[in-house]
Order: sequence, then structure tokens, then C-alpha cells
Amino acid sequence: MYADESAYETNVTFRGFSWGTSMDEVIRTMGNPVSREEANGFISLFWENVEVNGYMTYMLAYFSSDGLQGGTYYYLTRVDDLDELMRCYTEVQNYLRSRYGPTRVFNSIIRELRPYDSLWNLNSGSIHLKVNTRHADNVTLWFCSPEMTRQMYGDLPDTTTG
Repeated sequence: MYADESAYETNVTFRGFSWGTSMDEVIRTMGNPVSREEANGFISLFWENVEVNGYMTYMLAYFSSDGLQGGTYYYLTRVDDLDELMRCYTEVQNYLRSRYGPTRVFNSIIRELRPYDSLWNLNSGSIHLKVNTRHADNVTLWFCSPEMTRQMYGDLPDTTTG
């Protein structure tokens, strides 16, 4: 049995920045990015060595003309070490579940080489955690505004349990 839904956070942000935060404000707080790219109407800024959940990550933040729309963390774990990948994925998943609540869209940990996904789709945005052990990919965590979620995934069903 799960705790009362009101005990969970419902406001999705990226690194404490609200959706629509200006690029200048994010840069003032995070420091200068290592690189910048423009594609599909978005500007992506890239930072190295950003700590998240006790792990070092590469971080990307995505901006439209309306400000911050999303962000991604790529966890810097050893991709050739299945135990380390799964420990990182599980720790981050447990943290997200404790913060945003349980979700119906996740695969329990079974030790076989396949991708694992968890998705929280809330009114204020979506959070997608994945690792693909079959392809030795890093653990990846995306945060998307409602606008970017619609662009990336279309209309998603509610993923919280209720």
C-alpha cells in the first residue's frame, strides 16, 4: 500500500529552476557551460561534472524562446560494470519514487541485459529515468516541461498510481 498521494511532490522543476527560467539566470547560477548547440528551435547548454544524487553527471539544459523547457543528466558510471549501472539506476529510481510517488511505468530489477525505464508524468512536467544495459549506456535522467513533454512524447497517460 502506498502513502497518501498528497505526501508527494507535484511540482516538476529542473535543478530547482522553474520552467521558463531565462538562460541568463541558469548560467548565472550554474556558471558558464562547456558548449552550446541549437537545433529544432531549442538551445542546449552543456555542463560537465555536476553532482546529482551523489554521482557525477554531464548536464544539459534545453531552452526555447520561452525559457527553460527541460534538462538531462547523464550519470558518469562505468558502463561496463552492470552492478554499478544497476546500483545507480536503483538509487535514483528510489529517490524519485520517494519524492514524486510510485509509478506504474517502471520495470522491476531483474538481472538480465535489457533496458530499464521509469516515467513520472505529472501536470507540471515529466521525469524519465532509463538505462539500457544491453548497449552499455549511461543512466540517463530527463526532466521536461509540459510543453517539451508534448513535443517529445505526445499526450502521455497519467503514470502515477492512484
